[in-house]
Amino acid sequence: MRSLTLGAALALVPALVLSAGSTKPRRHHATGPISSAKEAKAIAEQETGGHAISARRIPLNGASGGWEVDLRMPNEERGWRCIIDSDTHMVHSKARIDQPGAKSKADGSVRMIKGSR
Repeated sequence: MRSLTLGAALALVPALVLSAGSTKPRRHHATGPISSAKEAKAIAEQETGGHAISARRIPLNGASGGWEVDLRMPNEERGWRCIIDSDTHMVHSKARIDQPGAKSKADGSVRMIKGSR
């Protein structure tokens, strides 16, 4: 009788080990629309590898709208402007722009001219 219960217990051990090992770590998907500029910037930075300078809400083909994020790209001539869909948390479109926050050629250094105040 003891060997029968011992045998039954040993038969259950592999099943318990397999069921314990099959649990996958669950990824928590974002639920609901993007509610902050910080979230939108993080999505755009992950997509482009740049540094988000600004983010603003825009109307986009849905009730929740979207976010327009300008990104500065280090060591590149141009940056990115990403449109993030607020509902799907995905990049809707990407376009190259002049580096945001960079001085334009018209904004050169200030020079002091003698005789002026």
